[in-house]
Amino acid sequence: MNGFVDKELENHLRRSFFELVPFGVSVIDREFRVVAANNSFEEYFGQWRRKHCYEVCKRAKERCANCPAVHTFGDGHVHVSDESGVDRHGQGCRYVVHLAPMKDADGQVQYIIKMTTDLTETKRWQREYDRFFERVPCYVTVIDPSLRIVKANEKFRQGFGEAEGRYCYEVYKRRRKPCPHCPAALTFADSAEHVSEQVGVHRDGTPAYYVVTTSVLSRTEAGVAYVIEMASDLTKIHELETELRRAHDFYESLVRNAESGILAVDTTGEVRIMNAAARALTNWESKRPPSPERLRTMLPREFFAAAQENETLVSLPEASLHAVGGAEIPVRFSAVELLSHGTRLGRAALMQDLREVKRLEQERLEAERLAAVGQTVAGLAHSIKNLLMGLEGGMYMVDTGMRRGATDRIAEGWQILHRNFEKTTALVKDFLSFAKGRLPELSPADPNALAQNIVELYHDAAAKQGVQLELEVSPHVREAMLDAHGLETCLTNLISNGIDAVTTLGQPGGRVILRTREEGDDLVFEVADNGCGIDQEVKSKVFTTFFTTKGGKGTGLGLLTTRKIVQEHGGSIEMESVAGQGSTFRIRLPRSRLKALALAAPSPSEGG
Repeated sequence: MNGFVDKELENHLRRSFFELVPFGVSVIDREFRVVAANNSFEEYFGQWRRKHCYEVCKRAKERCANCPAVHTFGDGHVHVSDESGVDRHGQGCRYVVHLAPMKDADGQVQYIIKMTTDLTETKRWQREYDRFFERVPCYVTVIDPSLRIVKANEKFRQGFGEAEGRYCYEVYKRRRKPCPHCPAALTFADSAEHVSEQVGVHRDGTPAYYVVTTSVLSRTEAGVAYVIEMASDLTKIHELETELRRAHDFYESLVRNAESGILAVDTTGEVRIMNAAARALTNWESKRPPSPERLRTMLPREFFAAAQENETLVSLPEASLHAVGGAEIPVRFSAVELLSHGTRLGRAALMQDLREVKRLEQERLEAERLAAVGQTVAGLAHSIKNLLMGLEGGMYMVDTGMRRGATDRIAEGWQILHRNFEKTTALVKDFLSFAKGRLPELSPADPNALAQNIVELYHDAAAKQGVQLELEVSPHVREAMLDAHGLETCLTNLISNGIDAVTTLGQPGGRVILRTREEGDDLVFEVADNGCGIDQEVKSKVFTTFFTTKGGKGTGLGLLTTRKIVQEHGGSIEMESVAGQGSTFRIRLPRSRLKALALAAPSPSEGG
């Protein structure tokens, strides 16, 4: 009875095991027909009854060329094979098949049990892993305990060459010994993750900068079996950092050693840059930069104006800094917005010390005045000699007339004396006016009003000589610091010369025009006529000492005096002329110089 129960149990267990195993099981005969299969097999490959195994597993019409079942039927041994087939849904699949023989009492193999394990998902993950390992955009290696590389990805091979079987320090750094503080060796020792920055050598010999991370890949009972090493190449970043450092050092050296003062603030108004020139200009000796509040008392107010759409805030040919101690320093001042891709970083001020420039400018003006005086003195002897000769001639005629009692000769001699005396008086007055070494007495004046007064004063006199005196003023001309008396002298001389040039031509329709306008920083006065003009030979002598085209009517000091007064204003005089068509004299007065002269002028108490 017990034997019967045991046999029944055994059969039951066999049937249950056949159905319950978690993989496909089938039985094939020597004709390769499937004679039995469990549910797992049928669910995986589909209907199997009355079919050959190659029809069920591979949808093939003939037995496989390298069928592993043939070997099992032949040698009676278990065989394992990695196969590819088609599942019940017609999709390709991968599986491992174990083939075990079922022998009869004579030891002949009558059937084979095929146990099939699905590898489709496993193979897919294996492919994904291999693809990831190869394509990951960093260096990846697998290292054994001897520090040999057992596997390396494509990125690593491109950067350092073939590496499998070689030591990591040999491939990475071309060393003969392991690196000190090797991160892989540390991971093998303590099983912890390690990160470090390293410098190696690319396969082409160029330096390689990278950050490497090592961690445990697999273990055995003896410890860590393999370490995976992942490295991110920082060579490009290192090159950029080097270039950035060089650029920073270049600009820092440029700012630090610039002769112009450079000061920059951030968006909160805190000073971030203040070079040595800026400290010297402002007499700032403290190591701490000035506060935003203190800075407002030192720089021109234009620096603190609201932000503009463009980068340039202001450009002042001349402004004033208030240095520590109260000194007012003249500077050329510019301010710019500091931007980065449209985002404000702050603003910077550029300051050039004008004290030495102003001193040299004043010296130049004085030198020009003295040179003009020297030229005048050089020609004075000749003019006086001519006047003395005229006086001697008149005295001779008076003396001889008195001895002879010839009243007509006395009268003629007296007229000669009178004319030469008047010429002497005019010469002395003009010379004294020219040679007088004085700064112009500058005060606020309206250039248009000044020109209007002169035209009104000489309009009628010009009309009597048949000349139309006209005025053309620009409404944009602003008030300026001028020596009104000196400018009246200049314009009067030029208008007088223009009237004479028109009358000399002797044609109707004569015109003399006085104009005013602004040209950039310059205030311009212009006197133009349509008179006789000046030929090329005479042009070179117009501003030379004692030159005149008026014969006995002029002393030759009119234009020279005009030029001197213009130079005393820090300006210049230009001439354009065409013989027979007319002349234009143009006075240019830079407003920056007028302002500088006004600031340098002594107060009434200082000047006496």
